Amino acid sequence: MSIRNPKQALYEQFAFVAKALGNPQRLELIEHLAQGPRSVDALAMKLGLPIANVSQHLQAMRRAGLVTSERDGKFVHYQLADESVLAAFAAIRLVAETHSAEVERVVRNWFDRHDDLEPVSRNELVARMKDGLVTVIDVRPADEFALGHLPGAINMPLSEFERFLPDLQTNREIVAYCRGPWCVMSFEAVAELRKHGFTARRLEDGLPEWRAAGLAVEQIPGSC
Repeated sequence: MSIRNPKQALYEQFAFVAKALGNPQRLELIEHLAQGPRSVDALAMKLGLPIANVSQHLQAMRRAGLVTSERDGKFVHYQLADESVLAAFAAIRLVAETHSAEVERVVRNWFDRHDDLEPVSRNELVARMKDGLVTVIDVRPADEFALGHLPGAINMPLSEFERFLPDLQTNREIVAYCRGPWCVMSFEAVAELRKHGFTARRLEDGLPEWRAAGLAVEQIPGSC
């Protein structure tokens, strides 16, 4: 069958994919799936949503080619189609950060109040890790840490922070990271560390961006 207007046909499909991204809960699903493959049940628990709602979002994302699925017994596991999905999310985020007054207001009123220092770049952190000059902490939940984490990172879930603080060395800089550049947990972790007298900074983004940059990632055996 001939296509009368191939450009229009392409743009319709581009719009279909963009529409599949145009939902805050789907963007949050992308953030979680960027940590590693997940079942519908696990994602529903992470987002605090009914399983049926999460399943509908994932099916729409699968139809748009954003995620793939695989059945394992009674569970269906989803994962991002590839790194281009994370790149699309990052592009949306960059446009909003650059041009949205509301994004600027949220950053100024919440994020900057918790940490207005320049974050550590990936290249800087790689160099400091190589020289043994920094303690890296991963403040994501243990199940996400198991799927992949920075080499040598210590898992300190924010919910259990107080338990780990006595074990940290006060004479070493600490770099915290979590799911991505606007992950609330890393901002709260750095603020808490500074309250207890530690020198602490955030990584500029999170585990998904570190992995996408081709940097080494460790995994706990049997986590997938």
